[in-house]
Amino acid sequence: MNKVILMGRLTRDPEVRYGSGENQLAIANYSIAVDRRFRRDSEDSTDFFNCVAFGKAAEHAEKYYHKGIKIVICGRLQSRSYTNKDGIKVNVVEIVVEEQEFAESKSASEKSSGGYQQNTSSSSNDLADGFMNIPDGIDEELPFN
Repeated sequence: MNKVILMGRLTRDPEVRYGSGENQLAIANYSIAVDRRFRRDSEDSTDFFNCVAFGKAAEHAEKYYHKGIKIVICGRLQSRSYTNKDGIKVNVVEIVVEEQEFAESKSASEKSSGGYQQNTSSSSNDLADGFMNIPDGIDEELPFN
């Protein structure tokens, strides 16, 4: 069994590219920082993981994710290798994202990412209980109706 579940903060904005040809599949690359639950000698320990998402998940990441937000991902661990432009073999281990979700409210995310504000037409997308409203036009991306 190969299953990974992580919760952490994006260390950078997702980098999204589209495949060539008829089926222009979106591919998003991002990394998350995950704090370790147990600490040695009262020092913070953080692990950094590279993640790759495909298709609708990649398009969602491109549209809604930014550096500093807290997300939960579920996927599988994948290792691969390639030869770089200098002729050196590079081994890569990454998480292939199968599911991804926001892990905190928009207002909490803005506080943790240094006040990042997304351009919106309304003054606030937060509900009174701290959860983010679902933006218009993403009905086809929701797993329920």
